[in-house]
Amino acid sequence: MAVGVRTVGSAVRRNRIRRIIRESFRLHQDELPAADIVVSARARSRQAPGAELFASLTRLWGQVRIS
Repeated sequence: MAVGVRTVGSAVRRNRIRRIIRESFRLHQDELPAADIVVSARARSRQAPGAELFASLTRLWGQVRIS
């Protein structure tokens, strides 16, 4: 998981995004294949609401399951 200072900004914002990523992964890890997965936050995640980030991650976990 990579949440860069230049991408997101302050430590509070970076930790918020990390917590959302970790929780989303925890809820979907049983459905995912045994593989290394790299999650990298984009600049748009800085101002996105938590529910939107969570929904986006859920959609991406679905794409990982299919491939």
